[in-house]
Amino acid sequence: MSLSKIKEISSKTLRDIEQEVLEIKKDLFKLRISRVIKKDFKPHYFKHKKHKLAQLLMIRQSLISKKSKGRYCYFYG
Repeated sequence: MSLSKIKEISSKTLRDIEQEVLEIKKDLFKLRISRVIKKDFKPHYFKHKKHKLAQLLMIRQSLISKKSKGRYCYFYG
């Protein structure tokens, strides 16, 4: 499983990105739980999920800043 490319993510809508961010956060939570209970656990999934989460958050922020077009707004999701 290779790391995701940012080009794949940049064509998505803001709503799709928000849904995917929630899914990845849930997956990371499940990974932390499986690590604690020592269930079938693959530690490299942490790196992949965190990498994709960072990419999604960066693209989300750029889409939000494009929408505001210089207006000063607060958005803390």
